[in-house]
Amino acid sequence: MNTFGKMILGSAFATLAMTTTALADTTLNALFMSQAAYSEDDIKSMTAKFEEANPGVTVALEFVPYEALHDKIIAAAGAGDDGYDVVLFDVIWPAEFATRGFLQDVTDRIPADYTDKVFDGAWTTVEYDGKRYGMPWILDTKYLFYNADMLAEAGISAPPKTWAELAEQAKQIKDKGIVEFPLVWSWSQSEAMICDFTTLTAANDGAFFDEGQPAFTAGGAKDAVSFMKATLDEGLSNPSSREYFEEDVRRVFSNGEAAFALNWTYMNALANDPKESKVAGKVKVAPAPGAEGKSTASSVNGSMGLGIPANSPHADEAWAYISFLTQKDVQDNYAKLSLPIWKASYSEPKVIEGQEDLIAAAKESIAVMYPRPLVPSYTEVSDILQKNIHQVLLGQASVDEALEAAADRVKRIR
Repeated sequence: MNTFGKMILGSAFATLAMTTTALADTTLNALFMSQAAYSEDDIKSMTAKFEEANPGVTVALEFVPYEALHDKIIAAAGAGDDGYDVVLFDVIWPAEFATRGFLQDVTDRIPADYTDKVFDGAWTTVEYDGKRYGMPWILDTKYLFYNADMLAEAGISAPPKTWAELAEQAKQIKDKGIVEFPLVWSWSQSEAMICDFTTLTAANDGAFFDEGQPAFTAGGAKDAVSFMKATLDEGLSNPSSREYFEEDVRRVFSNGEAAFALNWTYMNALANDPKESKVAGKVKVAPAPGAEGKSTASSVNGSMGLGIPANSPHADEAWAYISFLTQKDVQDNYAKLSLPIWKASYSEPKVIEGQEDLIAAAKESIAVMYPRPLVPSYTEVSDILQKNIHQVLLGQASVDEALEAAADRVKRIR
């Protein structure tokens, strides 16, 4: 037996003062997603550094598409000791996972001084009912990416500040024949579409629920769906957006087939990489627009955290790994695809250099991150909204019909 907890894992990690005993050879099973935010290579590199500092511990990495992540975590909950020791989870899942007993409460493991050092929006990623079920790791929201050359060719001097202005600029670009469909989105019947819907709802001062009852049949939420449909009807949005995920959006924009795209942080580096993009050097980023008289910018909380499943037999070693991945120095060194959770990181030259536009946008966007409903039944609520909003985008239902149908169905599961 070796004393695992007495190993020093860097200055930030030493504060955890672990004093647990572990097996000489421990293998941690860790589940991550295979797209957006940190790349697989980034995670493998971070993990190798952790293993080097902790020769008694090996981490077996598994990467799955985001769409499979939720169900993988649930399926592993009944696997006993053969499940996962560390899992990446979305901001929309803590309520469900906590109430169903899938994640360990790690509130007492987190150093008290971390609370003020990490963005408030990041903490909401791992919190439910006053407790913390992991450490925030991916601090993310969707930004407005735009092709500066296309805007300049159309005589546009600055990116849009409101969604109405976005539509106007898109029409101007289309009318000049610069690109057939200036806008591209991830509007497949998936969580990706709900993130865009949430961003637009936030801009329009809308809400999902009011005193426990659906509130998305009117106001800002209705305005959001109406805007989405209008951009399709007017030929401003690529009609294939209704089938696209985030990587499709990146591909289309990087091929020079769109002037504007709403996407996560990771796209900034890849769209500006000549090996990955035909428009490298032309790409700029700004906060997602607001709505006149209602907001100056809009932002959805797309952050993710790292937690320990309740059935993990290696909780202390798992927490050591999580603590290593989430410490400031590690995040600062891998800040090109995912921005750090730490407030102090945003004044670090190695974080800022080469992505000045993104950092400027992040400072504004992080402050207004809007949550999707933090309810245990969120997965069902999202599925219902996905189905009904997608029918609007396909022209199979009116905005009112679809949102009323969604509200009726949500009332039955709440």
